[in-house]
Amino acid sequence: MSTFKVQTIEPRTAAVVRAEVPMNEVRSAFDSGFGEVFGTLQAQGLTMTGAPFGFYPRMPTETVEVVVGVPVAAPVAPQGSVESFELPGGEVVTGLHTGPYEGLAATYQALSDWAATQGIALGTAMWEVYLTDPGSQPDPSLWQTEIFWPKAPRQERAPTVN
Repeated sequence: MSTFKVQTIEPRTAAVVRAEVPMNEVRSAFDSGFGEVFGTLQAQGLTMTGAPFGFYPRMPTETVEVVVGVPVAAPVAPQGSVESFELPGGEVVTGLHTGPYEGLAATYQALSDWAATQGIALGTAMWEVYLTDPGSQPDPSLWQTEIFWPKAPRQERAPTVN
């Protein structure tokens, strides 16, 4: 399990595709979203400045709202479903998940539990940065995903993770 910490990060410009899909269609949203983003970056001559991510503006229910993208040095010109986006900066709780994506829920729960023991209220948005490319590393037990969960503004409280 991950060790969690609080850190302050800077906002980052990104090229993204947004989707709202049933939970069982998340993988296809990522696959098509990353395909569109990478195609747009190539067409516009832009390069990635960091690893791909999935940003979740709110807790999933029967559906999940996800923003799929990659950090870039300059804003992308809108093209098809691809648009410019800014990953938030500020104080976040971070942790590293090692293993298949199916195990991420347990790491999120552990992060949420740790934050509660520290007296930290978490916001409603969170994101994952995919440090390992599954195409280059076929063993899911070695995949690494960094989780970022911003601290809540004083007036905002996150629902509990189930």
